[in-house]
Amino acid sequence: MAGSAAVLEDSSLLSRLDRTLLPIERYCALLSGLAIFSLMFLAAYSVTGRKFFGSPLAGYVDYIEAAMPIIAIMGISYVQRDGTHVRMDMLVSALRGRLLWFFELVSVLLILLLIVALTWGAWDHFDRSFDCARPLCSRDSSIDIGLPVWPSKLVVPIAFAVLTLRLLLQAWGYGRALVLGLESPVAVPLNLSVAEQARLEAEALDGAD
Repeated sequence: MAGSAAVLEDSSLLSRLDRTLLPIERYCALLSGLAIFSLMFLAAYSVTGRKFFGSPLAGYVDYIEAAMPIIAIMGISYVQRDGTHVRMDMLVSALRGRLLWFFELVSVLLILLLIVALTWGAWDHFDRSFDCARPLCSRDSSIDIGLPVWPSKLVVPIAFAVLTLRLLLQAWGYGRALVLGLESPVAVPLNLSVAEQARLEAEALDGAD
């Protein structure tokens, strides 16, 4: 499972590209959080309407289905960057040096191969539901209130495209560390020891005062 990690920065091109992509990832994660927050209000509105006025929110399930891709996928590149995505690191955490970077590089390349295939398929899935010759540019819609589903389908290839860029940067970072034998490469998540975690938490608290 995921542990605490840090991403180092310097003046290299790789690190500059990493910092350039980070605001996009943060924006995507923010959209995911806002989608979760909005569903809380929709749930409260629907329950209140049913309880006191006998009229729940029409299409509540449709709205949930439309928001699910945003909730589940938009923040995935952000957590991949920080190394906080779910992962099994019992073996990898015991490795050091070039052997560690080799295993990390292989895993990132395998993920990259899968995500590229999923991005291609997700775009094709979106394209089948999008048609501007039809009302609301939609060939299909939700069952209850006829909500167009192509915006939700478009979210998936966009999120996967951002993740693809992140994986390319991490593959570059791990490959560079493997070739040069670096101890602390930039633009990749580095596992922290307990002492390092405590130091960073203390620095964060000092900065908040």
